Amino acid sequence: MLETKRHEIERVLLVGVERPGHDRWLTEDSLAELSELAQSAGGEVVDVVSQHLQKPTAPLFIGSGKSEELAQVCRRKRVDTVIFDDDLTPAQSRNLEEIFKLKVLDRTELILDIFAQRARTREGKLQIELAQLQYLLPRLTHLWGHLSRQRGGIGTRGPGEQQLEVDRRRVGTRIEKLKRDIEEVRKQRAVQRSGRRRHEWPLVSIVGYTNAGKSTLLNALTGSEVVAEDKLFATLDPTTRKLRLPDGQTILLTDTVGFLRKLPHHLVDSFYATLEEVVEADLLLHVVDASHPSAKEQIKAVEEVLKHLRAWDKPIVTALNQVDRVEQDGIVTQFQNAIPRSVPISATEKHGLDELLAQISAAMVENRARVSLRVPLAEMGVVPKIQGGGQIISQQFEDGVALIEARVNPRLLGDLKQYIVAPLGRKTG
Repeated sequence: MLETKRHEIERVLLVGVERPGHDRWLTEDSLAELSELAQSAGGEVVDVVSQHLQKPTAPLFIGSGKSEELAQVCRRKRVDTVIFDDDLTPAQSRNLEEIFKLKVLDRTELILDIFAQRARTREGKLQIELAQLQYLLPRLTHLWGHLSRQRGGIGTRGPGEQQLEVDRRRVGTRIEKLKRDIEEVRKQRAVQRSGRRRHEWPLVSIVGYTNAGKSTLLNALTGSEVVAEDKLFATLDPTTRKLRLPDGQTILLTDTVGFLRKLPHHLVDSFYATLEEVVEADLLLHVVDASHPSAKEQIKAVEEVLKHLRAWDKPIVTALNQVDRVEQDGIVTQFQNAIPRSVPISATEKHGLDELLAQISAAMVENRARVSLRVPLAEMGVVPKIQGGGQIISQQFEDGVALIEARVNPRLLGDLKQYIVAPLGRKTG
């Protein structure tokens, strides 16, 4: 969507609306983030403007006078593209393009453009195409309106309307095909997940705001070399690595796509196949950029996405990242007091990682069921499974059986049902 023009960087104007009752700083932060997104997509931001409105207007989102004013700004500053910080309706996009005589995008289109640039795997590309087509479908009338004006009105309306219906059917058919393909990807990922869990290793998913340092932390903890760049949405496709905790427990650690404020739910739904790693996780490792001035708002944005995914009730350990860059005194202590199981770290400098792993181990113990087992010696092959999905506390042998007390992942209880003597519930420590 953001293209080069004669090998020059596309010049972009950003537009936001400040509503009554909304914090002015939040509007400015959102526009600052939009600027980062535009630059990540390859654009050069030449100006950022906002307008105070009771509510967005139906025809243009902003006021008509403001639209004419911005059209002049665009001509004077040689703007190529105008990007709005909120979603626009098809009619608003059409009307604005008529006034500006330029390409007009909204926040979702910009995010989709960045995703399209970042996608590397077949799964990622399928999800991008699905999200783009779902966004495009209600806007086909607008696109055909452009074509009709280019070709003329008389004599083109009938065929145009017929072609519009054909295109709608084609897009609808393609959307259904993509959904089937993505469902196959979900099944394949479930098989892969089952294979990875043949030892019943718990899954820990790294979540957080985009560019909070998730990939850097994955690399620091596991010694892997996942791409970790200082830009929004550097990671789009999930990556899983094995990690051994200090108590001997082995876990699978997965890096996932970053979240964002104003991330539309339909966009989250399009990436559900990827985000299933979050839904299936036994524990979430929430990475927060503690040095970011909008860290609190970013935490809330992550919470909203997790609630939408119905993953908010999972055990969470929070890594307060980049504490070496925090300038405000006491802010890290405030976060620690407000967020349970939060650990100050620096993924880049590898500071605080031992304490972080200790907190993950403790949280995993809390999530385990404590049971007493009676295992015949002839069936001791089940012991590695117990160790893989938990921790053996004690083990005694008598009369051809092993008496084992252990803490295990709740998912193991069904497999161990025949050996359980007394479930003792969950116990910390």
